[in-house]
Amino acid sequence: MTGKVGKRNALFNLRAVVVVHDLVMVGAAWTLARLATAWLIGEGGVDWKQLGLELNLILLLQGFLQWRSGLYRGVWRFASLPDLGSLLRAAILGAASGAAVLLILAAPLELTVLMVWVFPLLLLVALGMPRLVYRIFKDMRSEVRERRVTRRTIILGAGRSGRLLLPELKRRGGYDVVGFLDDSRRLRNTEIDGVPVLGSISRLPRTVREAVIDLVVIAIPSATNQQMQRVVQICEHADVDFKTLPTLKELGSTITRFDDLKPVVIDDLLGRDPVSLDWAAIRSGLTGKRVLVTGGGGSIGAELCRQIARLDPAGLVVLDNSEYNLYRIDYSLRKEFRDLVIETVLGDICDSATIDKVMQRARPEVVFHAAAYKHLPMLQNQVREAFRNNVIGTRRVADASARYGVEIFVLISTDKAVNPSNVMGATKRVAELYCQQINRQFSTRFITVRFGNVLNSTGSVVPLFNEQIRAGGPVTVTHPEITRYFMTIAEAGQLILQAGVLGQGGEVFVLDMGEPVRISYLAEQLIRLAGKEPGRDIEIVYTGLRPGEKLFEELFHAHEAYAKTGHEKIFLTRSAEQDFRWLVERVNRAEKAVQQYDTEQLRALLVELVPDIGRVPARHPKVVAISG
Repeated sequence: MTGKVGKRNALFNLRAVVVVHDLVMVGAAWTLARLATAWLIGEGGVDWKQLGLELNLILLLQGFLQWRSGLYRGVWRFASLPDLGSLLRAAILGAASGAAVLLILAAPLELTVLMVWVFPLLLLVALGMPRLVYRIFKDMRSEVRERRVTRRTIILGAGRSGRLLLPELKRRGGYDVVGFLDDSRRLRNTEIDGVPVLGSISRLPRTVREAVIDLVVIAIPSATNQQMQRVVQICEHADVDFKTLPTLKELGSTITRFDDLKPVVIDDLLGRDPVSLDWAAIRSGLTGKRVLVTGGGGSIGAELCRQIARLDPAGLVVLDNSEYNLYRIDYSLRKEFRDLVIETVLGDICDSATIDKVMQRARPEVVFHAAAYKHLPMLQNQVREAFRNNVIGTRRVADASARYGVEIFVLISTDKAVNPSNVMGATKRVAELYCQQINRQFSTRFITVRFGNVLNSTGSVVPLFNEQIRAGGPVTVTHPEITRYFMTIAEAGQLILQAGVLGQGGEVFVLDMGEPVRISYLAEQLIRLAGKEPGRDIEIVYTGLRPGEKLFEELFHAHEAYAKTGHEKIFLTRSAEQDFRWLVERVNRAEKAVQQYDTEQLRALLVELVPDIGRVPARHPKVVAISG
């Protein structure tokens, strides 16, 4: 308490010194102006008694006006060029106050007119020159601040996390916490452990200049993505290094530590607000169960494996056709979960022998089918491989799951399967249809999970943009108005797990993904997070829509009726019942076309299976193409 009182007294004393300094400058400016005007109008001498009376009145009046004009709202060590406006107001008020004093004392009109011009000019110089000198001194300090051991720091957010972070920064050393900024009016003009709350977050650019700030720490883990976008925009405008704490979900119940600080990433800005999931139900559905994940080495599959491993399954089998991806997830899981019973299988989901052997040996009770080809432009001209992997591979795993009595089969699908305009989306739509129709034939519960783009997944636009930015640009965007839905890899994994325990069979679960994001906005934010300015440091070039690419994606078909589930952000839908024998017959014909490498027949069958896809130009005029 004594320390707080001492700081308040020091601040008061410092402001008093500034006020006295300015009053001395006012007196000096008035005296000099009075002598100059007397000489200009040819007065023989100065009436010093009269001048003393004028000085008393001008000091009283000008001192009050300068205080009211906001000249002393900050202490002098925060003086900066933006204070020029306050100085100009003080000079203008000086002209008015000088005229008032001279009129009250019935001074000659000629003298009054000259003083109205000379006094404000001298006053502006007298008040501004010391501040300008100090500003130059601060700029010299800022040039060498990178060499300082101690980094001057501002904490954004004076809530619980900010309060916990403060002693941690002090304990660690090397960080001089100048103050907090917080939008709560209740915290204005208060102190936290002797560190003042200097104002609202919008004041950051001025505070950075005034206090020569090196680092800003965003300590608002409860902030929504929209709030984080605003805060990051303010930090970028302030042109200062900034870091953030993890979100509340990432922090859990741990105490805030300095090591928790991380750079702001695109997930913080474009990921949606977290969906509240029923972890108790998820645990009861997976704990103690034998689980198979196909495509377990990919971005979604690997995250799914990590989340399943935390739920203590009886065993986890990971199947992938990429040797390197399988090695990485195997190493990661064995390092983090030493007691986990894990088997990794290098194999192809289209190989019946591989699938049968895995099912016989592992006898999984839950299957998550994440294996798929998903690169849209590449698959547009690779219809055979797209159909083989995404449809026939899904059929192999689904049929084996039904034969071996798997309880739950979860298909990982995409929003590109809705009204598809490309080969990839059409093949995923056929996979959806097959799983929904086979659900009516067997006791296995076949469930589909459909969502949009996943930030930072393999092959997604974010790694591509980051690579282009590192190379100095340009960043290529297909169309200025193109939009996509986004979610984080962690949220995708959680949704899939939730669907596994929610579904009764035959449903398609869809996440309410909020508002779609313009890809051009995503590119701009990634450029700014790299410390560069779009259009100046890194150009954004629009290349035109690629074959089969849509301006926007949809989450439901027009004929799909959807309803809410027990979770407000998760919807479910069911497709109309189809003739299963008709579907199987077309898929059989397509599989024969795959074996014969008959791409024309494959495209024709794909249009027949998914009639709402329209047409896309083929590479050869004779080829029936999938459209858009």
